[in-house]
Amino acid sequence: MADKPSVLFVCVHNAGRSQMAAGFLQHLAGDRIEVRSAGSVPGDQVNPAAVEAMKEAGVDITGAKPKILTTEAVQASDYVITMGCGDACPVFPGKKYLDWALEDPAGKGVDAVRPIRDGIRTRIVALIAEIDAKRET
Repeated sequence: MADKPSVLFVCVHNAGRSQMAAGFLQHLAGDRIEVRSAGSVPGDQVNPAAVEAMKEAGVDITGAKPKILTTEAVQASDYVITMGCGDACPVFPGKKYLDWALEDPAGKGVDAVRPIRDGIRTRIVALIAEIDAKRET
């Protein structure tokens, strides 16, 4: 792992789950961890219900833009986390791959997105603890 570990969140549209995860990781870890997110078929914009749900949690992702998944992004990341969407992500040795089975917030209102957001936050807190523990060894 490099001096500054890096995490890539991947989902199909890079408009909901991966953006919320990236927002939480950046918010909770600050500049200790490099954060990336991408999608195999990026949407036009971040899901407005995801933006609103994150705003309620004190995290602003209004400036986030969906991005295309690239081989370079995977190669540059220590952790690659897919969001239960079956993406075919390039596999490289030395990376830690995780799949977080999370409901897709696409087409859902903010009430339905809140529990997804909260599940993501719980996973992010555990991920930060894991990364910090590895850095200490």
